[in-house]
Amino acid sequence: MLAPAHAQSSTPASSSPTPPLACASSAHQAFDFWLGVWEVTASGQDKPSAINKISRGHGGCVIREDYRTTGGYTGMSMSFYDMKRKTWHQTWMGADGGALYIEGGLNESGAMVLSNRNTPYYTEGSPVNRVTWTPSEDGSVRQHWQSSQDSGKTWATVFDGLYVKRDALSAE
Repeated sequence: MLAPAHAQSSTPASSSPTPPLACASSAHQAFDFWLGVWEVTASGQDKPSAINKISRGHGGCVIREDYRTTGGYTGMSMSFYDMKRKTWHQTWMGADGGALYIEGGLNESGAMVLSNRNTPYYTEGSPVNRVTWTPSEDGSVRQHWQSSQDSGKTWATVFDGLYVKRDALSAE
């Protein structure tokens, strides 16, 4: 059987120049502190209640989150840097059907702050969600999700979790 014509090449692949990665800028790497396999402990708990796997794919253009609690709840997100708008975007979908669309970027202290108020989907008067990921010197990351019913005047915590890398746990 002959190989399809489109698969044949007169030039060996190793001699082809490698094109530059479209998503290799420092802006695209701003959320890399979140990459890894994490044990997640919710505030007020004494042991981890979830595993979160954060990976980069598609030439570095997408960050994928796969979240699973010990109770069986699952969810995932896709995050990416929108070069045209110069902003980070995340779409979250949970097994309960709950979706969240948030956008933003790094703040002056190096935390990633994304909010639905920044999106084209936000309707004035609806609840505002804000999620902040703050990297710590010890390699852990705090994720703090807050919601406001009064356009950001007051905030309530939806989730406050400490992410500890599984690699770091084996070093203890």
